[in-house]
Amino acid sequence: MNNLDTLLQEIDRRMAEKNSVREAALAESRRVIQQAAKIVKSIHRREWAEAETLLAEATTLAATMNEKTLALPELYWTGYVLDAQKEYAEAHLLLAMVRGGALPTPDSLGVEDAVYLNGLAEAASELRRFILDLVRHNDFAEAENLIGVMEDTYAALMTIDYPHALTNNLRRTLDVLRPVLERTRGDLTVSMKQQSLQAALDRMAALLSK
Repeated sequence: MNNLDTLLQEIDRRMAEKNSVREAALAESRRVIQQAAKIVKSIHRREWAEAETLLAEATTLAATMNEKTLALPELYWTGYVLDAQKEYAEAHLLLAMVRGGALPTPDSLGVEDAVYLNGLAEAASELRRFILDLVRHNDFAEAENLIGVMEDTYAALMTIDYPHALTNNLRRTLDVLRPVLERTRGDLTVSMKQQSLQAALDRMAALLSK
C-alpha cells in the first residue's frame, strides 16, 4: 500500500487531462451545432455567400472537435460529439441539395457513416420548408425537382438495412422523414392543381370579356 498515493495521483492526472479535453470538446460541439443552425437559416434565406462562409467556419470547428477527441474513444463516441457531427453534415448536405451540387462524402466531412446517413435524412426533411417557399413564389418547376430529391433520398436510405446499433437508429429518422415527404408531396400537388384551375379561370374570363 505504500504506492497508493502515487497511483491515485497518476490516475487523477490522467482524469484531469481527459476532463479538460471533454470540456473543450463539449464547448466546440455546441458551437458546431449553433453554426449549423445559422447555415440552415442562411440557406432558407438564399444567402449563399453567407452560408458558404459559415460552413467554412463550421468545418474548422468540427475538425478541431474531432481531432481533440479521436484519441479518446470514450469521449469521441459520446452523444454530443456525434450530434454535432450530424448537425454539421445536415447543413452541408442541405446546401448541396438546394444548389444542385454533388453531395459531400462522409470522409470529406470528417463524420461517421451512421452520422452521415442520419444527417442526410434530416437534410431531406428540411427540404420541406424550402419547397413550401418555392410554392409561395409559384416556382413549381424547382419545387418538383426538390420533391424528387426528397423521394430519391428516402428510397435510397430505405435500402440501408442494418441493426440500429450500427446505424444510430436510422430507421427512426426515416420514420420521421416519410410523413414529411408525404405531406410535402400533397401540399405541392394541391398547389399545382389550384394554379392550373386559376389559369383556366383566367383564360375563361379573358374569353368572356371579348
